[in-house]
Amino acid sequence: MKIAWTTTETLAQAKILAKQVIQARLAACSQISSPITSIYHWDGKIQESTEFRITFKLQKSTQLALKQLVLKEHPYDTPQWVVADLSEVSEEYQAWVESETS
Repeated sequence: MKIAWTTTETLAQAKILAKQVIQARLAACSQISSPITSIYHWDGKIQESTEFRITFKLQKSTQLALKQLVLKEHPYDTPQWVVADLSEVSEEYQAWVESETS
């Protein structure tokens, strides 16, 4: 099992993207954390913005299709896309993720 993250500028954008992923069955769950404050370099200066983080719970088998959907539908020119392998997941939760993304 894996977890992936991206961020959006608005809650509305996050909800649209999160629902598209679930409808496509590319993740078992999309969770929106809000709001977060991001501080970063962009266009040669330090920027600060409010964003909404989406966490996706997925199988390795759906990772590429999920990435393609998120990057295609994302409103940012350079969206965050980060994926992490999990070292431990309960058998019951893993089975649920597999059943929802098959």
